[in-house]
Amino acid sequence: MKSLLATLALTTALTLPGVAMARPVTLTTTLNNYGGDGAYLALYVTDPSGAYVGSLWMAGGKSKYYEHLSDWYAATGGDPAQINGITGASVGAGRSLEITLDLADALIDAGYTLHIDAAVEDMRDSPNEIAVPLTSAGGSAKGRRYIASFSYQ
Repeated sequence: MKSLLATLALTTALTLPGVAMARPVTLTTTLNNYGGDGAYLALYVTDPSGAYVGSLWMAGGKSKYYEHLSDWYAATGGDPAQINGITGASVGAGRSLEITLDLADALIDAGYTLHIDAAVEDMRDSPNEIAVPLTSAGGSAKGRRYIASFSYQ
């Protein structure tokens, strides 16, 4: 009986994510005019206990700068597989990045947090510059160094 329950639990764990519902979410990040090169941004999600769940977007294509996105890098070990297919160009000072992606409904109103790490070449790094809970009401925040504003809906 125990092996049947274990098999059922494993099968359920593998099949339920496939039927999970998702909703389109638009993330808008506007940078300050900080007077430097383009910013690298890592947008990622942690669970209610603070453990890394996954990456949503990486702005900036040169992997040699990823280690400067220190909280993201520590959570992933800098694994490029975490960002394959979800990268774009770095974002210039005073510019905005707007992306729309499908976010699993299970992450909304369940204690998950969206984080943004930021880094700019030849300037100070800014780990966890933004941290906002994922809620059905959406959210917004001001950054500490490079991000003027962030919102999602």
